[in-house]
Amino acid sequence: MGAVATLEELMRRIGLDQAEVDERCRLLDWQGLDMQQLNGAAATMDKAQQAFVERLYQHLGGFPGPASLISDEATLARLKHSQLDYYQRLWRGPYDSDYVASRLRIGLIHQVAGVELKWYLGGYRLYLDSMLAELCPDATQRALLASLLKVVFFDMTLAIDTYSAAQRKALEDSEARFARALRGANDGIWDWHLEHDRLYVSERWAGMLGLSRDSLGEGSASWFSRVHPDDLPGLRQAIDAHLRGSSALLHHEYRMRRRAGDYLWVLARGVAETDASGQRRIAGSQSDVSARKAVEQQLRHAARHDPLTGLANRLRLDELLAQALQQLGKVGARQAALLFIDLDRFKLINDSLGHSCGDQVLVEVGRRLGQCLRPGDHLCRFGGDEFVVLLTDMACAGDAEQVAQRMLDSLHLPLHLAEQTLVVSASIGIAALQASDASQDALQAADLALYRAKQAGKAQFARYSAELQTQARHQLELESALGQALDRDEFVLHYQPICQLEQGEIRLIGVEALLRWRQGDSLVPPQEFIPSLEESGEILRVGDWVLAQACRQVRAWQLAGQTQLRCAVNLSNRQLQQDDFVARLTDILLASGLPPASLVLEITESQLMQDSTATLITLRELASLGVRLALDDFGTGYSSLGYLKRFPLHILKVDKSFIGGAPQDAELGAISRAIIGLGHSLGLEVVAEGVERAEHLEFLHEQGCRLAQGYWFSRPRPAAELQRLLSGADRFEGLCGQPPLNTPNLVPAELQQ
Repeated sequence: MGAVATLEELMRRIGLDQAEVDERCRLLDWQGLDMQQLNGAAATMDKAQQAFVERLYQHLGGFPGPASLISDEATLARLKHSQLDYYQRLWRGPYDSDYVASRLRIGLIHQVAGVELKWYLGGYRLYLDSMLAELCPDATQRALLASLLKVVFFDMTLAIDTYSAAQRKALEDSEARFARALRGANDGIWDWHLEHDRLYVSERWAGMLGLSRDSLGEGSASWFSRVHPDDLPGLRQAIDAHLRGSSALLHHEYRMRRRAGDYLWVLARGVAETDASGQRRIAGSQSDVSARKAVEQQLRHAARHDPLTGLANRLRLDELLAQALQQLGKVGARQAALLFIDLDRFKLINDSLGHSCGDQVLVEVGRRLGQCLRPGDHLCRFGGDEFVVLLTDMACAGDAEQVAQRMLDSLHLPLHLAEQTLVVSASIGIAALQASDASQDALQAADLALYRAKQAGKAQFARYSAELQTQARHQLELESALGQALDRDEFVLHYQPICQLEQGEIRLIGVEALLRWRQGDSLVPPQEFIPSLEESGEILRVGDWVLAQACRQVRAWQLAGQTQLRCAVNLSNRQLQQDDFVARLTDILLASGLPPASLVLEITESQLMQDSTATLITLRELASLGVRLALDDFGTGYSSLGYLKRFPLHILKVDKSFIGGAPQDAELGAISRAIIGLGHSLGLEVVAEGVERAEHLEFLHEQGCRLAQGYWFSRPRPAAELQRLLSGADRFEGLCGQPPLNTPNLVPAELQQ
C-alpha cells in the first residue's frame, strides 16, 4: 500500500475529518490570537530551537534504545534537520490540513521505526523546558513551570499508557474469544493474497493434513497440490465464480491429501474483498467434514442396498439400468440384457421352516448368483425372493443364456442350513436391452419372460419375445372383462351327463355342472379364465353363483320327473377355505329346494393338502349336512391312501388319462383296474371319466365300474340341450350314426331308436 493511501487509511481509522479537527481546536481554546503570537515570535526562537535539537539528541544518546537509531552520522544529521523543521513549523504554521497530515506522517514514521510513545512525549517535554528559557526570564518562575511540565507529562504518559493497555487488552480478549471459538469450531483459517500469491494458513489448517504450518510453502500451490485430482476443477470453478461475483461467498466441499496419503473431506468457506489499493485477497475457514461425509455415504449406501443380502436394491437398479441404456446409445456399445429371477415355491420354505430360515436361504442364493456373474455385471435384490441381474458388454445374446444356465446349475446344488438340507430352484426371464427402451419397459419384458418360464414348468429360463407382450395384453384385457362378466350375465353353465351302467342298461343319473364364459358369439375355454378367477379371488362370487344356478336347475329337472338326478359341482380351494362356506351352501340349498344328498362337491388332492385340519373340519360339516363328497382326478396327484381313510369321502373319480388308454395300454389298464378295485374295497362309488369309445364301456363293464361320464355319452351341453337327452329326444353321442354295439344289452332300447 502506498504512503498516501496508508495515511488516508490512518486518518479514516482515527476519524480525523475537518469536524474532528475543529472540535479539538475548540477544546484547546485555540484562537486567531494564538496563531498571531506564535508567528510573531517565530524568528526570535530559531536560535533556541537549534540549540534544543543539539541538546535533544545528546540527551537521547544516553538511552540504549534511541542511541541505536542515531549511531550513524548521516542519519543523525538528517534527523536533526527534520527535527528542526518540525519545531519551527510549530511557530510558523500555517495550521491547515497539510499541517495535520505532516504531523500524522511524522508519527507514522516514528511508529514504523519503532520509536515508543514515551520517547516522543519526553522529547516534547524537553522542548518546552528549553523554550521556557527564552520565554520566561524569571528563573524562579521558569523552574516552577518546568517542574509542572514534568509532572504533567508524566501523567500524560500514564494516561496514554492506560488507554493503550486497555485497548490492547480489549483486542487481546477479542482475539482470545475468536481463538476459543475457532478451537471450538475446530476450523482452520486461511488468507490468500491473490496479486502476490501469498497464502497464510493457521496451524489448525495444516494440522488437519497432519502437517505443520512451516512445512507448507507460502504460495497457493501448497493448497491446490493437495486437492484430490477429481475435485480440483470444481474447487477452482467455485473460487472463480465467487471472484466474478456469481456467488456471494465461497462454499465448497472437496477432498485433500493428508500426510499419510489418505484423503479427508473438507468444507472451505471464504469471502473475497478488494483493499484501498485495489489489491484482492480472499480469506476464510476450512472445516473437516469427513465424519459427516462418511455418514452420508452410509445413508446413500443403505438407501440403495438391501439390508439382508447387501445387494443393490430396486432404487440402485433403476440408476444402473438408466446408465446402461444411456451407454447403449453410444457408438461401439455392445449388447446388454436383464435377467429376472424368482425362486420356485419359496413360500413353502417360509411357511414350513420359518422366515429366519428363509432369510438364510435368500442370503445364500444371493451369494451363489453373484458367483455366476462376470466382472461389470450387477446383481440386485428386487424384493422378496426376486432378484434382477444387469448384464452389460455382451458379445452376443447367447451370453445371457449362459449366465442364466450357470445360475440354475448353481442353485440346484444342495443348500445346507443348521438342521436342514434344501434344494432350491428358480425360474429366470431374459430380456435384451435396447437403447430406446425405458427402464420400466425393460423390467416388464424380463418379468414377462419369467412368467413364461414359470408356466413352462419352473426351474428353467425363457427369453422375451414380442409374442409374450401380445399375450400379456390379451390376458389383461381378458381379466378386465372377466371381473365384470358375472355382473354382465356372461357366465353360463353346461352340464355333462353322469351315467349308471347296470343290468344291461345305461341310465342318466346325474350331471356335472361346468362353468362357461360367453363373450359375444364364442365361448372362452375354461383353462383360460378359471385360473384368473382363482388368482383374483373372484372365484368366491362366481362359485356361489355356480352352486345356486346348478342347484336350482337340477331341482327343476327333479320336479319335472328326474327325481333321482343329482348334480356334481367342482369346488375351488378358496371356497373350501372360507369360514362361512358351509353356512352359505346351506342357504343356497334351502333357497333352491335341492336335497343335500342330491349335491356332489368335487375336490382334488391338492386341496386336501392346503390345511388338512381346517379342511377336514369343513368336509365333516358338509358330510353331516348330507352333501356327498367326491375326490376328483385320483391317480394324477399324490394318490395317498391316507386321504381316502381320513376324509369323509363318498365318491372316487378315475382320471380320464387312465381310462383313455385302456384297455389297449396294458399299464394304464392295470392302473385303472387298481383304482376301481381300491374304491370298491373302501366302499366308495367309482366314477370313470373320459369314456369316449365303446371299448371303454366294455372295459368298465368287465371291471364292475357302474358310473361313467365322457364324450361317448355327451359333451357338456347347455341346460336346454341336455333337456333333449333327458326327454329321449336325443341319443347318446356314441350311438349317433354308429351301428349297434356288440353288447346291445348295455344300451337301453329307448336310446337306440
